[in-house]
Amino acid sequence: MPEQDADRRFLDAAIEEARTGLAEGGVPIGAALVVDGEVLATGRNRRVQMGSVIRHGETDCMENAGRLRASVYARATMYTTLSPCSMCSGTILLYGIPRVVLGENRTFLGAEDHLRNSGVEVVNLDSEECAALMREFIDTYPDIWNEDIGK
Repeated sequence: MPEQDADRRFLDAAIEEARTGLAEGGVPIGAALVVDGEVLATGRNRRVQMGSVIRHGETDCMENAGRLRASVYARATMYTTLSPCSMCSGTILLYGIPRVVLGENRTFLGAEDHLRNSGVEVVNLDSEECAALMREFIDTYPDIWNEDIGK
């Protein structure tokens, strides 16, 4: 399967998490950790649902993956519906994940340059579906969104 087709398929797992999070009353950001063509874990932003300050989509996904060896992270790709913020980018760097595929960065531009400058391959699929989810959420719940990004 061509890499771009696989990327879109695995992004769909992250989008499903984002939709679940939205249905739960949370911020619609989802993530999936994929290694060797297998989804090891998924997660979603659960800051609202859990009253958490750190449960973004990527960090929730990492928590759901549990403890993994460094050699597993070194073969991983993090799929996320939105450009990763500084906290999530730091998590990606800390565990040595070499590749990040994001749904979009039109509604929020995270720390992509920091990831790239640290040697991480960053792929933007520029998904209209991901952008529409975020635009609608930001328009409807600006206070929750601003809290989520630390503003």
